[in-house]
Amino acid sequence: MSVIHLFDIVSRQNRWLSVRQSTIAGNIANANTPGYKALDVEPFEKALELTRLSMNSTHAGHLAESGARTSTVEAANSSSWDVTHSGNSVSIEQELINAGEVNRAYRLNTSIAKAFHRMILASAKV
Repeated sequence: MSVIHLFDIVSRQNRWLSVRQSTIAGNIANANTPGYKALDVEPFEKALELTRLSMNSTHAGHLAESGARTSTVEAANSSSWDVTHSGNSVSIEQELINAGEVNRAYRLNTSIAKAFHRMILASAKV
């Protein structure tokens, strides 16, 4: 099992959130451009799936990972709400919702990083 660098993951998600926010801003800027198709980036979870993290047992008393699969729920791909007669697929309301999601994710990501930073500082003081 490889070492997981928490602060590296936090940094990567912050970069991903920055790219997504820029994409949302570009969509809003082109809301009146004829033929413009709204863009979005792939979810950050797909990047985490590529890391192939798995449970590792370091002691005989640890629980073993079972081969049974848990039930999964598939999320439907969200598309733009409507396409105007000019072929533009940007919905300001949808883009503002997406911007709010980015804002919430960034605040959560930052608060988690601060909590781990405080934990590291507290353990170093001892």
